[in-house]
Amino acid sequence: MFAFCLAETPLYALPSGALYWQDQALLCVSDLHFGKSERMARRGGALLPPYETRATLQRLDDDLAATRAQQVICLGDSFDDLATAEGLDLDDQLWLTRLMAGRNWIWIEGNHDAGPVEMGGSHRADLRLGQLQFRHIATVETPEISGHYHPKARLAGRSHRCFLLDKQRLILPAYGTYTGGLWSHDSVLCDLMQPDALALVLAKSVLAMPMPRQGRPS
Repeated sequence: MFAFCLAETPLYALPSGALYWQDQALLCVSDLHFGKSERMARRGGALLPPYETRATLQRLDDDLAATRAQQVICLGDSFDDLATAEGLDLDDQLWLTRLMAGRNWIWIEGNHDAGPVEMGGSHRADLRLGQLQFRHIATVETPEISGHYHPKARLAGRSHRCFLLDKQRLILPAYGTYTGGLWSHDSVLCDLMQPDALALVLAKSVLAMPMPRQGRPS
């Protein structure tokens, strides 16, 4: 894991793509996109092996076991659309219910889901905790933690998911399996992040490097 501070708050970036706030016993993940393969098949898209929900649940299960987090914030797009939230496989529903049991579980509304209303936990448009604002899509209001863009960067010729971090903002990578990504040099991300921003690249460990901006349109 990689230790850093945002708004004087000590945090950890985990190699899985989760954010850990030890002082709050809190795990934060973004863009789980449960049910993506089902949604794509239902809408006539590519047929993908329907295992991504369980792979994502296993990753989440492992992170919760390792951190012993008692609070969980899901930063939106937890489900690929509301139909997938309603039609989640029973075994996956039971697995998710077990992970939620005994924890303060908060679903933040995303652009793919308006909050899985049939699920337990709390459902919020956004959330302020301490000095930090948690939301799905970055705004001008900082300091904030958000997701949505699925940032990625190239390291040693390979694409890797990454966190983007500056003094006022943290953008989480997509946590879910089968999620694509937006290159860190995209103009949207370059405009959001300060010039000295870092990319926390998810390889075997979390590696910090200056946020790649090559390829930005002039």
